[in-house]
Amino acid sequence: MDKQEIKKRIAKLKKEIDRHRYLYHVLDKIEISDAALDSLKNELFKLEMDNPEFITPDSPTQRIGGKPLDKFIKVIHSRPMMSLFDSFSPEDMKDWEDRIAKLVPGRTFDYYCELKLDGLAVTLKYEKGVFREGATRGDGKIGEDVTQNLKTIESIPLRLREPEEGEFKKIGLDIGQIKQIKTALEKGEIEIRGETVMTRRVFDELNKKYKKEGKPLLANPRNGAAGSIRQLDPKLSAERKLSFYVYALATDFGFKSHEQEHKAAEILGFKVLKENKYCKNLSEVYKFHDYWEKNREKMPFECDGVVVVVNNLKLWPVLGIVGKGPRYMMAYKFAALEATTKIKEVVWQVGRTGILTPTAVMEPARVGGVTITHATLHNMDEIKRLGVKIGDTVIIQRAGDVIPKVVKVLPNLRSGEEREIRVPKKCPMCESEVVKVPGEVAYRCPNTNCYAVNLRRLTHWASKNAVDIEGLGPKIIEQLVKEGLVRDISDFYTLTIGDLGPLERFAEKSADNLVKAISDRKKIDLNRFIYGLGIRHVGEESAIELAKRFGSLEKIKKASPEEIGGIYDFGNVMAKSIFGWFNDKHNLELLEKLEKNGVRTKTLAGGGKKQVLAGKTFVLTGTLVGLTREEAKVKIRELGGDVSSSVSKNTDFIVAGAEPGSKYEKGEKLGVKIIDEKEFLKMI
Repeated sequence: MDKQEIKKRIAKLKKEIDRHRYLYHVLDKIEISDAALDSLKNELFKLEMDNPEFITPDSPTQRIGGKPLDKFIKVIHSRPMMSLFDSFSPEDMKDWEDRIAKLVPGRTFDYYCELKLDGLAVTLKYEKGVFREGATRGDGKIGEDVTQNLKTIESIPLRLREPEEGEFKKIGLDIGQIKQIKTALEKGEIEIRGETVMTRRVFDELNKKYKKEGKPLLANPRNGAAGSIRQLDPKLSAERKLSFYVYALATDFGFKSHEQEHKAAEILGFKVLKENKYCKNLSEVYKFHDYWEKNREKMPFECDGVVVVVNNLKLWPVLGIVGKGPRYMMAYKFAALEATTKIKEVVWQVGRTGILTPTAVMEPARVGGVTITHATLHNMDEIKRLGVKIGDTVIIQRAGDVIPKVVKVLPNLRSGEEREIRVPKKCPMCESEVVKVPGEVAYRCPNTNCYAVNLRRLTHWASKNAVDIEGLGPKIIEQLVKEGLVRDISDFYTLTIGDLGPLERFAEKSADNLVKAISDRKKIDLNRFIYGLGIRHVGEESAIELAKRFGSLEKIKKASPEEIGGIYDFGNVMAKSIFGWFNDKHNLELLEKLEKNGVRTKTLAGGGKKQVLAGKTFVLTGTLVGLTREEAKVKIRELGGDVSSSVSKNTDFIVAGAEPGSKYEKGEKLGVKIIDEKEFLKMI
C-alpha cells in the first residue's frame, strides 16, 4: 500500500475498533469475538508503528478504555488504570524488548510473569488499614463506585493485616520502607489494584441453579464477574461468590521489583496467584507462556494470556507510558481458542425494522470453558462467502467472548446430505411474504403488524435513547403483549394499576410505579418522539435535525420529500422513508391515538429556557469530568446551540476536555475558539 492507502486503512480500522469497543465496554453488547477485535487492533498498531506520522490522539491504540456507566457514583482514580498493549508471538515480544532496550542502552531485562485473568479490573483504597472505597476501571481515569459489592468478596480483606517486622524483612524491605507501610496502615492510605474473577465451578453451579429457577443464564465467567460487580443490589453480588487477585500496589513504598509488590500484597492479606513466576529473560517467558497456553484448563478460572512485566521498578519511569498503556508491560496473548461442531439447522430472527438475520443452531461445543450452541451468520453474503450449508462441520473460534465466529467450513467431512441455506419465503413469525431490500443484502418482513417486529418496536419506543420509560423493559412489554393489554405504543398510555396488578411480577407498588413512569413520559421532546417511532433510516442525530428543521409534528406531516431531502446529509432514501411513514394511513391513525391518550411533543430546546447559544456550533473533544458528552450535547441543544462531530470554519467553539484529539489541532489551525470544561460550564 502507498501512504495514501495506508492512511485510509488506518482511518477505517480506527472507526471499526471504536464501534466495537463502545458496544462491548459501554453497552455490554458483543458483535465480534475478542480474537477478531485483537486482530484488528494488532493490524492498526503495526501500521501506526511503521507510519508514526499517522498516529493521532484519538486512535484506539492511544485509548485506555470505555467510559463508565451512569448507574453508579463516579470515582476519579488517583492515577490512571492503564490498559496493556497486546502481542501474539515470540517475534512480537522480541520487537517489544528491542524497542524498550533503545530507551535504556546497555541494560538487560528480567521479567515478572502473571497469568492474565479474564475478569473485571478494580481498585481498592484502604484508609488507616480499613477498606474505604472500591471502584471499577471505567475509562481509566474515572470509574464506578462499587464498594458495597466488593465487600461481599471474601478474598478482599475489610481490614489489612499488620505484618510482623520479620515478614517485611523476609521479602527484602529495609527499615525506611517498613516504617512507610506501618505509617500508612496507622494513619495513611494504601491503594491496591487487581482482578475480580468468577471460577468455572461457581459459574457452572450458578447456571444450574438459574436454569432450575427459570432465570437467564450467565454468558461466561468473565461476564458473570463484571455483571456481579455492576449489580445495584449487593445481595445479588454476594451469591456470585467472586474471587479477587492482586496485580499491583498503586501506593509507592519504594519497592525494588514488581515481584516484591506481589509479596507485600500477600502479607497484607490479599490473594496472589501462586502460578505467577519470575523469569530472568525472554526465553523463560516463552516457556512460561507456552506451558500455560497448553495447561490453562487446569486453572480454576479463565485466563487469556500472560502479562509480562519489566521487574525492575526503577526502570518504569524511564520507560514511561505511550498512548493507552505503559511501555514496561506487555500482554502476551494465548492463541484464539477453536473447536469443531456441526450446524444442525438455521433459524431466522426478525429485528425491529423487519430485517431477517440467519442464526446457526449447532451441536453443543465447549470452547474456552463456555458451551456454544448458536452463532450468527449475519446475512446471505456471509453464508455464500463461507460456502456453509446445514449439516456442515465447521470450525468455530472464541477468545474471551460468548458469541463465536464461524471461521471455516470443512467440506471434506461432508456426507452428501448437507442442505443449502435459503431465505424463507415467508416470515417465520407472521407468515407474510419476505421481500428483498433493494440495494442491500438484507431481506425483510414487510408486515408492520408482525409480532416480532411489533415487540421490538414497542421496546424501542420505551428505550433509554428514545422515550425512556423507567421500568418498562423487554420482558414486561412481552408480558403486556401476551396478555393483550398492549398492541401498539399508544396502548402504553391507557394502562391502569388495575390492569397491571393481577399480572405476574406486579405488586400494587410496582404497578403504581410503572403507570406513573408512563404518565411522566406523556410530554416528549420532538426529537425523542421521532426517534422512538422507529422510522427506517432515522437515527438519533437524524431525528434531532428533523425536529430542528420543522419544529413541530404537524409541519413534518405536511413536508414534501424535497423539503425533507433538503436537510443536510439526509438524501433521497431517508427523505422517501420519512415522507412515506408520515403518509401511511395506519401510522397517521397511531399518531391520532397517541394524541387522544394525552401524548404531546415539545420543541427541541424545551423547558422555555433562554436560547443563549442560538446560532452557535460546538464540537466536543477529549474527556469531560463534570458531565458526560451526551449530557453536554443535551445542554447545548436545550439552549439553542448546535453540535457537530467535525471541525470546520463554521465551528464557533471547541470544548476541550482531558486528552483532546485531532479536532483540537484542526481547530487551532482554523482559528476556532477553544474553551475548557470550566469555561463551557459557565457558558451553559
